[in-house]
Amino acid sequence: MSAGRAAVPFGGHAFPYAPGTLRLSGGAAGADGVVLEHYRLWKRYFVRPRGDGMYAVYAPDAAYPYVAEAQGYGMVISALMAGADPEAREVFDGILRYVLAHPSAGHPGLHAAQQDGAGRDVGGANSATDGDLDIAYGLLLADRQWGGDGDGYRVLAIRRIDAIREAGLPVAGGPIKLGDWSSGHFDEVSRTSDWMPGHFRAFHAATGDPRWGAVLDTHLSLAGDLQRRYAPDTGLLPDFVVDAGSDPKPAPGRVLESEHDGDLHWNACRDPWRLGTDAAVSGDARSRAAATRMGCWMRAATHGDPGRIRCGYRLDGAAYGEGAAGAFVAPFAVAAMVGGGGQEWLDALWAWMAASPPDPGRYYSASVQLQVMLMASHNWWPP
Repeated sequence: MSAGRAAVPFGGHAFPYAPGTLRLSGGAAGADGVVLEHYRLWKRYFVRPRGDGMYAVYAPDAAYPYVAEAQGYGMVISALMAGADPEAREVFDGILRYVLAHPSAGHPGLHAAQQDGAGRDVGGANSATDGDLDIAYGLLLADRQWGGDGDGYRVLAIRRIDAIREAGLPVAGGPIKLGDWSSGHFDEVSRTSDWMPGHFRAFHAATGDPRWGAVLDTHLSLAGDLQRRYAPDTGLLPDFVVDAGSDPKPAPGRVLESEHDGDLHWNACRDPWRLGTDAAVSGDARSRAAATRMGCWMRAATHGDPGRIRCGYRLDGAAYGEGAAGAFVAPFAVAAMVGGGGQEWLDALWAWMAASPPDPGRYYSASVQLQVMLMASHNWWPP
């Protein structure tokens, strides 16, 4: 393979999703054009050179301008856009250089979660699990996309996967930790948006380590149990779970970020996307059931109008947030693909996304929505 050629080019739609997964009604070519336009704007607004061949994804709406989550998103997106963007590998490698230049103070194999505008590690200089999960997954994608040239993507991926396991997985089981800094009270706190079954599945395949298979089963069982016990009518999941290793339950108010830590807020809004993606890619009935519960409820609650989705819900379905944003609306499109609302709902969600280009001040919603659009247009594939 030549240095720049993509093995799985954007627009190829080469990976078949699980039987029964819905497609957009408008056809693949038109959807690809919409995704490409959104990607070009996303790249223009948020991908920034940082010197010495480095790039980083700029997050104007985060606590600091450069955060681990953003770099993970950037690596996944750039690997998936290869074949459409001739600079995709340059961007990927530049973000990777940035990540490697900022190791966590808690574990050298992980990424320091926050940097200021001058490039200084701030906020404790420890890791954030969601960022490293996407960084590792992005490296596996890069290995499949451009590997075979001695670039070491796979070696780096496995090294990071092992670091996540060492720092993030409780010895006695239970859900994944918040980061390499988690100890004491925070040893028993987990963020549901870190429960990425498709990533755990890929890590198991890449390493052969059976512990990742156990991690997959643990998190899918937990998601279903939380839905049944705490959101039987909605299927909604909370941002944070407490007593995670013994008696998992939604956070009773603020445990880390806000009084909405026990609600579907700005973290758990991603859960329909993560669970739905695993259902579409793997066909796992557990992921499909969890995503379907959330998607069917949301379609009914909004009477099929994506513009009525709010930015925040209590687990009983009571809305408290502001008007629709991509981070909350888009993930329900993936749930719809696997049974959470049907074809008309999927097409309505796609129409909303197509008419909602990236806002240069809202990196988070733009990044979540773009990855959902890649998924909905059948441009997502496992490494």
